[in-house]
Amino acid sequence: MGAAPKRPRDTNCLGKMVVDIATGQASDEVVTVNAAKRKAGQAGGSARASSLSSNRRREIAQAAASARWASNAAG
Repeated sequence: MGAAPKRPRDTNCLGKMVVDIATGQASDEVVTVNAAKRKAGQAGGSARASSLSSNRRREIAQAAASARWASNAAG
């Protein structure tokens, strides 16, 4: 998936960016995220889960489920 470069939402800032790119003061490049950094972020949850005991994982899951049900009952 080709990511487009980030653009400012403000029209004045966008205009300045366009002028800077046209005059060569700024580059119009897509900045890609380092693949190793992305992979490390994806491995964080499984690494945390493997370091927790099964009882602690169960406590966390029960707390999350009760929080979900509590928010459904209130609304």
